[in-house]
Amino acid sequence: MPDISEILKRAKPRERSVFLCLAGDEAAEVERLERQLAELSDTWAPASLGATNPGEKLAKQIKAARERMRKGEVEFKLRALGDKTWSDLVAAHPSKNKNEAWDPQTFPKALLSQCCVDPVMTADQVTELFEVLNEGQRNELMQAAYDVNAEATSVPFSVSASAILSSLTAGK
Repeated sequence: MPDISEILKRAKPRERSVFLCLAGDEAAEVERLERQLAELSDTWAPASLGATNPGEKLAKQIKAARERMRKGEVEFKLRALGDKTWSDLVAAHPSKNKNEAWDPQTFPKALLSQCCVDPVMTADQVTELFEVLNEGQRNELMQAAYDVNAEATSVPFSVSASAILSSLTAGK
């Protein structure tokens, strides 16, 4: 039978990372280049066997822009709050609607500022960040902050890793 003291020594709060591309200008550039490439692909036909596909230049530009997007990606590391901290945070943001557990305007930003451990942010900094992010990015961060605190944790199954390992052992 396991000793609870030993279990408590090993226990760590749930963590989760969210990766957001903050290079919105580069995202627009990739979209613009992709459109040009699609239009070119619809119309270009080689005039000879030695003809060079003009899409090659666009493909290289897309690759470079995607690399710049990757460099503009930021990891937000979230860690679950303890029971008392969670309870105090919910109590500090009561809902005006009896059907909601907390204020949907103030609680998500406060939760994110409390559980984001890298980079550390104040609630005011979360508000400032949200002025730059789009709705999808804001929702992704807020949902991750909620999920890291509310989802049960189990050992995930990785289809990709399983397929790779299976191929190395010929399925045995």
